[in-house]
Amino acid sequence: MGKFFTSVRLKEDLCMGCINCIKRCPTQAIRVRNQKAVITKEFCIDCGECIRICPHHAKEATYDSPEIMKKFEYTVALPAPSLYGQFNHLEDVNIVLTALKKMGFDDVYEVSGAAELVSEMSRKYVAEHKEKWPIISTACPSVVRLIQVRFPNLIEHLLPICAPVDLAATKAKDKAMEKTGLPREKIGIIFISPCPAKMTAVKSPIGIDHSEIDGVLAIKEVYPILLPLMKQSIDDVEELGISGRIGIGWGSTGGEAGSLLTDNYLAADGIENVIKVLEDLEDQKFDQLEFIELNACAGGCVGGVLTVENPYLAKVKLKRLRKYLPVACSHLVSGVTDDTFWTDEVNYEPVFKLGKDMNESIANMARVEELCEKFPRLDCGSCGAPTCKALAEDIVRGVAKEQDCIHILRDYIHKLSEEMSKLDTFK
Repeated sequence: MGKFFTSVRLKEDLCMGCINCIKRCPTQAIRVRNQKAVITKEFCIDCGECIRICPHHAKEATYDSPEIMKKFEYTVALPAPSLYGQFNHLEDVNIVLTALKKMGFDDVYEVSGAAELVSEMSRKYVAEHKEKWPIISTACPSVVRLIQVRFPNLIEHLLPICAPVDLAATKAKDKAMEKTGLPREKIGIIFISPCPAKMTAVKSPIGIDHSEIDGVLAIKEVYPILLPLMKQSIDDVEELGISGRIGIGWGSTGGEAGSLLTDNYLAADGIENVIKVLEDLEDQKFDQLEFIELNACAGGCVGGVLTVENPYLAKVKLKRLRKYLPVACSHLVSGVTDDTFWTDEVNYEPVFKLGKDMNESIANMARVEELCEKFPRLDCGSCGAPTCKALAEDIVRGVAKEQDCIHILRDYIHKLSEEMSKLDTFK
């Protein structure tokens, strides 16, 4: 099993040991121990739900500071399509792109432009691989990671094409090296991200050997810097945009699936809805569909925890912005190249297993069921685990004990008190 980087961090000084996060985490990656939340990295898929739900702001995402730009002689910004949905009354994406250059970037390369290339490749792949229907989108790193650790039977349905951000990074790198003549290490490719999962995808990529992205900035950090610069950009806007309606549509739910030019698809957002779809897909309820688009965040990427705008309002803004754009601006000129497809095989990572082999796992599952019979099945969370079954699994793994359940502990103390009383009687 490989070691994984996770972007979500706990700020212990702010953690109050409440159980909001353990109840919300879709993979049960969080426990409360010694009055503090503990994140199991192997279980975490960086969906950001714990960041969203924590009333004490004790969870935070890891990302880079704009200071990272100073490490390179030449920098290229990769703005996510969701960035455009953060601004009021935006009629031209070039205003944002020009502001990024005023911020200090030497060039920009729209991720939405690469998204249009991925859309073209996806249309061809879906048409040529009917045996893999329904094919599952791989644009959301949290969904890919979720499938890798929890739904191994669905791995073969994953679309083996690089995510738009990775394709954009490769093309931006090639363009910058050709334009400047600088070696690769002096060029910084910086992604403007709506979510922490993208940071994880850079540090621990799935399907590719490495990412060409050198840094990840949060939209919420860049947003206040861009606002005044956008006002300055109105009079000297550069024509930097390379995407149209299809590419920018990837910023919200249904944009990717809609670009395939078919009605035979399903698009779902919100991690709980995604899990429900994957469970139904595993039960072969959607075998007639061609394509499934899944986004961990509500509303799609516009709902990422590193954004500033309400996701549903951001969707409306993107829709308005796309209205008068051409359908697409980026097209494949020389066909599909090797660097557009995954190069590494995606293997099942059984992080939730209860034993080293099948026999041990079966024995431990029986032990879990036995323990569950002892517990009240209230799933109260007082033990620090989200459910009674999760506590039983922790006990089997050796990281918890039966007395962590307050009901078991109460009975134990009551029994101990009775025994002490009997001893006093004999004195």
